[in-house]
Amino acid sequence: MHKLSRGHRDKIQQFVAITGASEKAALQALKASDWHLEGAFDVFYSQPQIRSLTDSRHLEELYNRYKDPYVDMIMADGISLLCNDLQVDPQDIVMLVVSWHMKAATMCEFSKQEFIGGLQALGVDSLEKFRERIPFMRSELKDEHKFREIYNFAFGWAKEKGQKSLALDTAIGMWQLLFAEKQWPLVDHWCQFLQAHHNKAISRDTWSQLLEFARLESLNLADLIAKWCECCHG
Repeated sequence: MHKLSRGHRDKIQQFVAITGASEKAALQALKASDWHLEGAFDVFYSQPQIRSLTDSRHLEELYNRYKDPYVDMIMADGISLLCNDLQVDPQDIVMLVVSWHMKAATMCEFSKQEFIGGLQALGVDSLEKFRERIPFMRSELKDEHKFREIYNFAFGWAKEKGQKSLALDTAIGMWQLLFAEKQWPLVDHWCQFLQAHHNKAISRDTWSQLLEFARLESLNLADLIAKWCECCHG
């Protein structure tokens, strides 16, 4: 650092203050952008190898705040504390988006790798930055492509470990959560039909097909059931 000009040192301090990155990461990003701050931010957020220099110490501290005292994972109590810190309800759909970013294998659990890797990918290494990213994650649900990815992710995330299908009650809860975003009018009727006439676990095929059916705006409940029966028995 002592060989740098005052202007360069000032830029490094600005970069560190805004991103929370280490001085080493700041220096690398600024050099790569020919000392243009805006360009350095682009480099920092688009190149994982530089962002991983963010502050692993801060990420470790965050992980340890939520880690279970008995196993090296974040479990339900830790996630509840995280939600409290983020000022987000644990039932809020944005927590599903958070889990999608972390590539979490199971609901209400984050491994250390999932948690730290997800935060690095989001460019987050402090609670403040995490809170600032919440509106961005909500906006991702409006993106058709990302919504599909999140919807498909939710099936594996919500099912019991070792099971191929999703328990009906869980599937209904997830559908109501996800399709509230899409304001799909048939979701409640569909769930009532399944409870009355199907009453068994939901396969991945049924889960995937419903998203396709929901996109057909002209579909009424009778058409939906007919299409579903056709796919199941055809």
